[in-house]
Amino acid sequence: MDTSPEGPDDLIVAVEQMIRYVRQSARTGGLSTAASSTLARLSREGPQRLTELARAEGVSQPNMTQLVTRLERAGLARRTADASDGRGVLVAVTSTGAEVLDRRRAERARALRQLMEDMTGPERQATTTALLALARVIANRQDTSEEGRA
Repeated sequence: MDTSPEGPDDLIVAVEQMIRYVRQSARTGGLSTAASSTLARLSREGPQRLTELARAEGVSQPNMTQLVTRLERAGLARRTADASDGRGVLVAVTSTGAEVLDRRRAERARALRQLMEDMTGPERQATTTALLALARVIANRQDTSEEGRA
C-alpha cells in the first residue's frame, strides 16, 4: 500500500481536477466532450467510417450516428462516399470544424498556461516533465494495443 503523501489516489484527483479545469475553459462552439473528442480525432486521423469512429471513441454506432448528425447540422463535420467502397460513408471534419477545434485548443492552452504561471519554476519544470512522460507512456500503450489488434 502506498503511504506517500501523494499516492495514486491523490494523483487521480489532481489529474481529474486539471482535466475538468482545462476542458471547461474551452467554450468555443459549445461542444460536448464527446463532440469535441470526435472532431479532434477526425482532425488528427482524417476521415473515418462511422463504425471505426464509434469504436475508437468507445460509443455505440447509433450514438455516433446521432453525434455525427448533430455535427453535420452545425457545419462541423460532413459525410462523404468512401471512394474505396461505394457503399461506405466516411465522416470528415469541415474547415469550420477545424477552426472551432483550433480556437478550443487555444483556449485550453491559455488555461493551462495560466495555471502554470502560478507555479514556481521547479514546479513548472516537474509538471512539464511529468505530463510529457505520461503522454509518451500512454502513446506507447496505445501503439502496443493496436499492434495486438492487427
